[in-house]
Amino acid sequence: MKEKLFSGMIPVTRPYFNETEEQILIETIRSGWVAQGPRVKLFEQAIADYVSAPFAIAANSCTSALQISLEVLGVGPGDEVIVPSFTFVASANAVVHRGAKPVFADIDPATYNMNPAGLEALITERTKAIMPVDQVGLPADLDPILKIAKKRNLRVVEDAACALGSEYKGRRIGGISELTCFSFHPRKLITTGEGGIITTDSEELAKAARIIVSHGASVSDLSRHQSAKIVFEEYPVFGYNFRMSDLQAAVGLAQMQKLDEILEKKRFFAERYNQVFSSMEELEPPSEPEGIRGNYQSYLLRILPKAKKSRDEVMNILLEKGIATRRGVMAIHLEPAYRNRFGEIHLPETERAFKETIVLPLYPQMTVAEQDYVIESLKDAITF
Repeated sequence: MKEKLFSGMIPVTRPYFNETEEQILIETIRSGWVAQGPRVKLFEQAIADYVSAPFAIAANSCTSALQISLEVLGVGPGDEVIVPSFTFVASANAVVHRGAKPVFADIDPATYNMNPAGLEALITERTKAIMPVDQVGLPADLDPILKIAKKRNLRVVEDAACALGSEYKGRRIGGISELTCFSFHPRKLITTGEGGIITTDSEELAKAARIIVSHGASVSDLSRHQSAKIVFEEYPVFGYNFRMSDLQAAVGLAQMQKLDEILEKKRFFAERYNQVFSSMEELEPPSEPEGIRGNYQSYLLRILPKAKKSRDEVMNILLEKGIATRRGVMAIHLEPAYRNRFGEIHLPETERAFKETIVLPLYPQMTVAEQDYVIESLKDAITF
């Protein structure tokens, strides 16, 4: 057993902050403009440029971004949206808050993403949209999903909460689907504390989303303040206060400078995990299908039944050793709110993954010594 040579808990993840974020926050505060303003606009452009999307609309969370996206597509009461159950509850919550019904799809056990092979059987006359999720940063198999959507006249909202920097067949996620939503929660590659963004190639959808995100106002505060004339806004639709602040966007701009470095460091540590775990019959490390490159937002490991300890037992052992972990991903259809409203359903691959997967520590500031301690502790936990 490798000795722990450092103090404190090894976290699942850790935001990658330094004086860059501190300085830009000081500058933003001193500017006097801390609500939605010029830095939000700059951050939107930075994301749009990075993913090669014509338009980006910032929001206060990815959940808000998903809800706005569904609204601009006209999803509402009586409609159905196909969404995987093996994802964070926010994906389905956005559907429910539109008054629509989430129809849960099972996953491909190799990728943990929506299995396109089962989609056609879930489509009904009420189906309005499909919501693929890029689980833990690995892009869903988008080509067949988009092909089915086009064939059946359905809309697509891609939940890419975890997938900034990931690539699908040579293209960055964010410039492929009709609407793509990212998260900047602290567990994501870059963070604004809380925050989200929508990317799209549709000027019409972008304009509608931008209005909804700010109370339904026809003109933004920034546009009014920058105008040489008095401008009065109108409120043609019922909107929300889903705006991102300039304080958040300032942090995002600093974080974008580090994105390539974060991607490189995460992949380095993920590949070290893969090298060890791929030779162990008790474990199944994550895989990347040909043409798909994830960002390793989280390191999702499957503990197979042949291990001497269950996933939950392993988590408890690691916690006692000062190593934080998380259950892999939730199964939304098993949660009380969804079972009570929509009844019992059975998704075998989702339920198996829900019981067997674990998220291990992975973050840019991680040291080789910390990772080696995690690896040796895990090996001890599953073999003794």
